[in-house]
Amino acid sequence: MLDSTKPGGEALLDLLERGEVRAAERGSDGAWRTNAWVKEAILAVFRASSVALAGLENVPSGATSAFVDKAALPIRRFAADAGVRIVPGGSSVRRGAHLASGVIVMPPAYVNIGAYVGSGTMIDSHALVGSCAQVGARCHVSAAAQLGGVLEPANARPVILEDDVFVGGNCGVYEGVLLRERVVLASGVVLASGTVVYDQVHECELRGTRESPLEIPAGAVVVPGTRPARGAWAREHGLAVSCAIIVKYRDAKTDRATALEDALR
Repeated sequence: MLDSTKPGGEALLDLLERGEVRAAERGSDGAWRTNAWVKEAILAVFRASSVALAGLENVPSGATSAFVDKAALPIRRFAADAGVRIVPGGSSVRRGAHLASGVIVMPPAYVNIGAYVGSGTMIDSHALVGSCAQVGARCHVSAAAQLGGVLEPANARPVILEDDVFVGGNCGVYEGVLLRERVVLASGVVLASGTVVYDQVHECELRGTRESPLEIPAGAVVVPGTRPARGAWAREHGLAVSCAIIVKYRDAKTDRATALEDALR
């Protein structure tokens, strides 16, 4: 149940946009904790808000039609002094999402309610930052990458990227997966709570569940892979299922390949 002492409605959305309230926070011990009350309050905004036509004054410059959405959650606009660059071409940032100074959003991309995007991060074309996803500073979310959202269940951990994470094109990160600082996902990696990750450097397996989602250790470089499917019939037919493989941990060569360009920011 929502705590009546916590902010709700417009006050909550304002706090989320300023980054003063977050759907999940990292403690001094390095563990991430979900603020279930924040997600409950966001859901309360949805329940209390009617569906309405968004007038043309709320439509991004260049759009030719209005939107129909929850009246309390219009598309955000940014003043020049906010330090956020939204490149023309159809991107949207929803009310209640925080974009820090220095963030760049390439078109078309979408940042949903409750999301937090840290300073210097680039959200590239056709990328999604889902509801309540937490993205650190100086990250790069490449073209067509998807960071899944979560509003329910309220206590479920959102997708989290710590600082200096590089997510390659066409990657998917879902169901509360946590990427520790400086992780690199090669193009096409898909990670969900139950994905098996093989760490060939340390010769071990990493697994998670919906209750305790998968965590990728700091500096890991992850590529897509496959593993044999179980059972005699699967072996007979040469079947395999997808997995992910940690092939190395970041080094100088990796840093050069994933270096961010200050001129773009």
